[in-house]
Amino acid sequence: MRSLNRVVMQKESRDWITSLGPETLDVLELSGKWGQSFPFRRYRCVNRWMFDPCKGPMLDEAGKVVRFDLIMANQVWEHLDRPYAATRNIYRMLRSGGWFWVAVPFFAPFHGAPVDCSRWTARGLKNLLIEGGFEADRVQSFQWGNRHVAQRNLEVPWPPDVRDDDDLTNDPDFPVVTWAMAQKA
Repeated sequence: MRSLNRVVMQKESRDWITSLGPETLDVLELSGKWGQSFPFRRYRCVNRWMFDPCKGPMLDEAGKVVRFDLIMANQVWEHLDRPYAATRNIYRMLRSGGWFWVAVPFFAPFHGAPVDCSRWTARGLKNLLIEGGFEADRVQSFQWGNRHVAQRNLEVPWPPDVRDDDDLTNDPDFPVVTWAMAQKA
């Protein structure tokens, strides 16, 4: 099934990633395997516990920073103790013109895995990316949700699956999920 709190974010993000020409991209995904569904030139998925972006950029055997065209982090940043440091390290790992795509919950139950630290609105997520080194005019951030989805987001088991009768309209004053794309100059 598809997660209700991610359905709009994933559709819009899929359209955006497809517009980049995924077959030309070297990609790193941190925790999760959503990126496996794209025909990337090279795709590497690393569990967040095997590579901690808070501690520094990913290095190769020679100690040089490993670079990517796109780095994806889906529902990871809220679990980081030092998201600003992690964002700066991701910036260092991008090639010139490369993209960072990050998605986080806003209105969601506490979900320590093992920790749950932060929530951002679209504006807050954009500010995080600017603080991480991205230029303001190269960051696009979005938020989506409504009271219906928020109420369903309190169901157990969590997260709820999409139902045919779910209201998917957006209420900008009641975000459930936030995502952003930022391009390194």
